[in-house]
Amino acid sequence: MIFVFDTSVFIVLKHFYPATFLSLWAQLDDLVGKGGVISVREVLRELEDYNDADFIQEWAKRNKTIFAIPSNDEFLFVQEILSIPRFRTLIGQKAILQGKAVADPFVIAAAKIRNGTVVTEEREKPNAARIPNVCAHFHIPCLNLETFMKQRKWTF
Repeated sequence: MIFVFDTSVFIVLKHFYPATFLSLWAQLDDLVGKGGVISVREVLRELEDYNDADFIQEWAKRNKTIFAIPSNDEFLFVQEILSIPRFRTLIGQKAILQGKAVADPFVIAAAKIRNGTVVTEEREKPNAARIPNVCAHFHIPCLNLETFMKQRKWTF
């Protein structure tokens, strides 16, 4: 099974200091090494722009290969997502104007095309353009980091 991590997951993980939570990082690195955790290039770009990501930026650089460039099929699925008017706000006007990376539709597309599960800290909100809403619409599994850890039976 493949898990596609959203930027929000890495931002939460920055609170789990590697020197203190050795087993968490060992388990994550093991799953990454087995190809069970991936993300997308746009998440890496968002992390690079994040001002308070500490060691997460360094971890991401060391694990750059998990941040995949979207495939043609993923680009086509992003188009399908954005063809639905209420999901167009996944790409905010501010991000467009400032030329910032926007990862959300690419995270969803990566999970869809690879038959994976999205892992995000976003929560579903009625009639909103949030990752869990889009995943529900397209029947893509989606869970948060805590549920991901519980399902994997990770211990610290």
